Formats: sequence, structure tokens, C-alpha cells
Amino acid sequence: MFTGIVTDLGEIVSFTPTAQGQLHRLRIACSYDQTTIADGASIACNGVCLTVVASGVAGGKAWFDVDAAAETLALTTAKHWRVGTRLNLERALKIGDELGGHIVAGHADGIATIVSREDLPDMARFVLSTTRELARFIATKGSITLDGVSLTVNTVADVTFSVLIIPHTLTVTTIGGWKAGAEVNIEVDLMARYAARLTEMK
Repeated sequence: MFTGIVTDLGEIVSFTPTAQGQLHRLRIACSYDQTTIADGASIACNGVCLTVVASGVAGGKAWFDVDAAAETLALTTAKHWRVGTRLNLERALKIGDELGGHIVAGHADGIATIVSREDLPDMARFVLSTTRELARFIATKGSITLDGVSLTVNTVADVTFSVLIIPHTLTVTTIGGWKAGAEVNIEVDLMARYAARLTEMK
């Protein structure tokens, strides 16, 4: 489990697809202490929970390897990742950690497309669209995770919604580089999903 509070910006430094294209081995450079990265640990990469299979240090910087499987490649923006892609990183939640965002599983539900970006004096406003299936879980003032960042929904209109991003978040995450037309990973709020399921069962 995660909270959607990004703790580091990583960068893909190597990318090795299998012959069948069903699995991609990624090496991600980061600022974490390598001695604290255990094999089998979960790290959210742009909101996608991936399992560490190896780690080390090169050029004075820590790295870890993860495998992106076919399901991940099909449902998330991982299919677009290449060497040089920057990723929002978050380590798995520990008991006693501060819950600064909201409960995030790291299981991306799909993709949202950035419709527009409006740079305001003190923040940026993004309008995004997603599928009708996912849009029903998005509510004004509700929580949503975009590329691993816990955000509050500002407005909702059919299958589009907007978020306002403060300067700090623009600086410490990849959101500062978002442009209209780009795709981002989306995870809807777990509580909204369960509430909808309970309603369906009545």
C-alpha cells in the first residue's frame, strides 16, 4: 500500500524487452539508500506497484531493477517508457508512517489523457479525460491518483475532470512536465470503488 506522496524522482537507465515482448526489465536510478532496497520490495513507479528484483550502485547513484509484465504494459503508460523516462517513486507504506495522501494500492486502473493545461499565477490547472467506466468513480473533492501522485479532484463533467496543482508538487514530481495530449496512469479511490460495488449488490 502507498499514500500517493512521491518521495523521489527516478530515471530509467536501461530497458530490456524480452524476445516475445511480454516482459520488460527496467533499471531505475534513484536517490534512495541502496542498502534499504530489498529484493522483493514494492516500489510504486508512476503509480504502478512493481517488485524489486535486484539493486546496486553505479556512479555513486543507487539503482533497482523491476519487471513490467504484459498486463502492466497493456493497461498503463509503462508501454511508453524508455531510457531517460523520469518516474515518480514511492516506497511501500510502513506501519507508523504519516498518511499524507490517501490509501493507494499501486494498481493502476487505466489511463487518463491530458486535455488541457492552464498555467495560473500560483498553480497549474489540468483537465483530463478517461473512460466512462472509470469516470463513474471520480467525484468533486474526492481523491484520485495520477502517475502515483495523490490529488484532489476539482471539477467533474461527464468523462472529464480537473485538478489544481500547487508549485511544490509541480517541482518535486513529473507533473511539471505534463502537456496536453500526454497520457498518465490513473488509480481511482478505493473507497469509491467499494461503495459502487456495494450499491450494485443491492
